[in-house]
Amino acid sequence: MADVRIKNLFKRYGSVEVLKDINLEIKSGEFVAFVGPSGCGKSTLLRCISGLEEITQGMLEIGGVDVTDVGPSKRGIAMVFQSYALYPHMTVYDNMAYSLKLQKLPKEQIAEMVHAAADKLQLTPYLKRHPRALSGGQRQRVAIGRAIVRNPKVFLFDEPLSNLDAALRVQMRMEIAQLNRNLPDTAMIYVTHDQVEAMTMADRIVVLRDGVVQQVGTPMELYENPQTLFVAQFIGSPEMNFMTGKDAATYRAATVGVRPEHLAVENSGGVWSGTVVHSENLGPDSYVYIDMGATKPVIIRESGKTDYHAGDRLGFSPKGDHYHLFDAGGVPVAH
Repeated sequence: MADVRIKNLFKRYGSVEVLKDINLEIKSGEFVAFVGPSGCGKSTLLRCISGLEEITQGMLEIGGVDVTDVGPSKRGIAMVFQSYALYPHMTVYDNMAYSLKLQKLPKEQIAEMVHAAADKLQLTPYLKRHPRALSGGQRQRVAIGRAIVRNPKVFLFDEPLSNLDAALRVQMRMEIAQLNRNLPDTAMIYVTHDQVEAMTMADRIVVLRDGVVQQVGTPMELYENPQTLFVAQFIGSPEMNFMTGKDAATYRAATVGVRPEHLAVENSGGVWSGTVVHSENLGPDSYVYIDMGATKPVIIRESGKTDYHAGDRLGFSPKGDHYHLFDAGGVPVAH
């Protein structure tokens, strides 16, 4: 089993506390994503798990073994970085075989392991090529293949798709998800700044802010039941709309949050009203941007095409009970 357990983990650089009392458990076969704004500590936490950063305080277990003070090479982990970090003078085969050769394994065994990994990642036709002859997506697959051959207990991904274009990112998301299904005994931990990646790939998401875990849950748990105002603001694209001050007074809350798809335009009246500043027809959906005098416009998502124009005055309300209430401290309030 490759369960990962993090107990009361702290990371400090001098007097600066970067990670604060992190407690997590990640099961074998589980795909967990770390998300949060820049500087929240997600990459530092990944590096603590890998052994590239020393843990200041706390415990890390992998497969039931305390590896807090164990070197990176002995933790049974493999890491895939944002930069592919391939050896440009080596073929794809040699890049994937390099760590196995360092272990002085028999040539026949190395060949078997490399070809097995190449088959999983559809790299067999490229084994004799050099990295310069590959596309970005193919290079990233080679980097993943180099990690697979080591048969790790835990896979660590540090923003591996951020250098790829949009189409390749979609393709690689599917391939990494398939890899996760093909390796049911391996835990996968994935750091990303792209919440779409986290929402579409992860079994569970860990949201971090200023080195503190804000919430852990499935993508839909976080989307539908955010436990803090910060999580509500961070999860969702487009982000949740927020009404404050007099616009929240009707609901007796400091803040009212409503997803764009949960707002409906009213023919007359409505809980709120504002002026259309922009609209986007995207085919299956449309977005209407409404100025209510706040810093950001309210976004309404409607199915199909809309015929609203800049300057139109619209009233709108939440659909049923599809809204979230928060007190002044950002804590959810029942309704």
